[in-house]
Amino acid sequence: MASAVSTNTRLFAALLAAGAVGGAGVGAFNSLHSPAQAALSAPALVAGVAPVAPLALPDFSQITERYGPSVVNISVTGTRKVSSDPVQGSADDEDGQPGGPLDEFFRRFQQGQAPGAGRNRQGGPQEMPSHGQGSGFIVSADGIILTNAHVVRGAREVTVKLTDRREFRAKVLGADAKTDIAVLKIDASNLPVAALGKSGELKVGEWVLAIGSPFGFENTVTAGVVSAKGRSLPDDSAVPFIQTDVAINPGNSGGPLFNARGEVVGINSQIYTRSGGYQGVSFAIPIDVANKVKQQIVANGKVEHARLGVSVQEVNQAFADSFRLDKPEGALVSSVEKGSPADKAGLQPGDVIRQASGQPIISSGDLPAVIGQAAPGDSIKLIVWRQGAARQFTARLINADDKAVELSSKQDTPGQGKLGLALRPLSPDEQQQSDIDGGLLVQQASGPSALAGVLAGDVLLSVNGVAVKNIDQVRATVGRSQKSVALLIQRGDSKIFVPVNPG
Repeated sequence: MASAVSTNTRLFAALLAAGAVGGAGVGAFNSLHSPAQAALSAPALVAGVAPVAPLALPDFSQITERYGPSVVNISVTGTRKVSSDPVQGSADDEDGQPGGPLDEFFRRFQQGQAPGAGRNRQGGPQEMPSHGQGSGFIVSADGIILTNAHVVRGAREVTVKLTDRREFRAKVLGADAKTDIAVLKIDASNLPVAALGKSGELKVGEWVLAIGSPFGFENTVTAGVVSAKGRSLPDDSAVPFIQTDVAINPGNSGGPLFNARGEVVGINSQIYTRSGGYQGVSFAIPIDVANKVKQQIVANGKVEHARLGVSVQEVNQAFADSFRLDKPEGALVSSVEKGSPADKAGLQPGDVIRQASGQPIISSGDLPAVIGQAAPGDSIKLIVWRQGAARQFTARLINADDKAVELSSKQDTPGQGKLGLALRPLSPDEQQQSDIDGGLLVQQASGPSALAGVLAGDVLLSVNGVAVKNIDQVRATVGRSQKSVALLIQRGDSKIFVPVNPG
C-alpha cells in the first residue's frame, strides 16, 4: 500500500462506528431590550445586497412527539473474534497499530464485553460472546426497520425495544456492508412509522435532529446543522455521507436523522474523533441511498451494486494547472481496471471525469455517489477532460461482485531532469514481477519530486496523463509544462497522481 494511502488511513484511524445520538441542549434566542442593542444587531446592507432575515428555530418538540415512537432500541447478542495477544491488540484496531488501554476500553464498551474478556494464555484468536446496542427506526407499519449493518454484524439474536417498552425478537432480512445498511423485521402490526424525506434536497446549514440510544440512554434527542454533503470517507464505501455537528455517540448507530419538517433524511453511522467520543463531526448515510438498499433487500434478500472500474482522486489546483482545466473540479482517474466497463469505454489514467449521467462531478466523491445510484447493466454517459479538450464516453456498468482482472522498454541510460528524478526503464524481470507494462523505475527522488512524496522504487507511469515511453519523452513533456506536472506513480499495487512543481 502506498504511504500516501497509509497516511490518509491513519488520519481517519479514529473513525468510530457510532450507535445513537447523545444529548445536547439547544439555546434560545434572547430578545433585545434597548434600541442600542437592536441597532448593533440589525443586519447591515452591504453593497446593495439585501440581508437575510433571521429565522426562528424549528419546534423540535413536535417532531420528537410525533416521530419519536418510530425510533427503536436494538440489542444484539453474538460472538466476535478477539486476539489473545495482549501486545498485538485485536483486528479491530482502527490504525493497525497495537491497541492501548484506551483502545481496548472502547472495543469492550462498544461490544459490551467485560474487562479482560477474550484474552487467555493459550495464544491465537478467541471467539467470545459479545453484546451491543444500537438504534433503528420503523419504516412500515408491519414491522420493517432500518438500521446500520455494523449494528447487527455477527448477531445471533437481535431484540427490538419500542418506546412503549414492548420487546420483539427481530429477523435480519439482509445487510449490505458496502453501504452499512441492514433491514430487520419484527412480528407486529399498526406500528408508528417514520416519514422518509429526500436527502438530495437537503441544504448545508439546514437544521437537523437525531433520536437514538447513546450509551444506552433510550430516545435521546440532539440537534445541529448540516455541515457538508457528499463527503467521501476512506472506508471503501460508495456512500456520499452527510456531515453534521449533531452529537452522535456509541449507541446512536442506525438511528434516524430528521430534517426540520420531521422527515428522515439520513441514518447516523459514524463519527470522526481523536478522543474516542463525539468531537463535533458526525456522518449520516443519505436516506436516498438507504431506501434503495432497503427495497432490494426486501424484494431479493440481497443488494447488487454497479461498478465502473476506475480509481479516482481529487483534482486540486496543481492538477488543474497540469491538465489545463479551467477550475479544480472533477474526478481524476488514477487507474483503470483491465476489462472493466471503464476500460471498454476507452477511459485512461489521466482523464478527468467532469460529468456522469448528466450530474456534474465537482469532487472525486461525487462519482462513486452517482455510480452507487445506478444498477448493473445501466449505461451512463461520461463527460471527460483529456489532453485539453472535453470528450464523451458511454460505459455499461457491471455488477460490483463480478471480479475484475488485472491492473492495468527500451534500454536507456538513467537520466535526471528538473523534477529531481533519476529514472531508468524496467528490466524484463522487473516488469514480470511487478506486472507493469511500461513505465520508468524511479532510482532516486530529490528536490521537487521528493518534496511531493515520490520515493525510490516507485514506477512512473505517465506525466500529465501521457504514458511515459522513455526518459527523453519525460524531459520534453516536463519542459513544455509551465506550472506543475501530474505524475502517475505506482507503488506496490496502488496508483496515485502526485502533483510536482518543477524546480
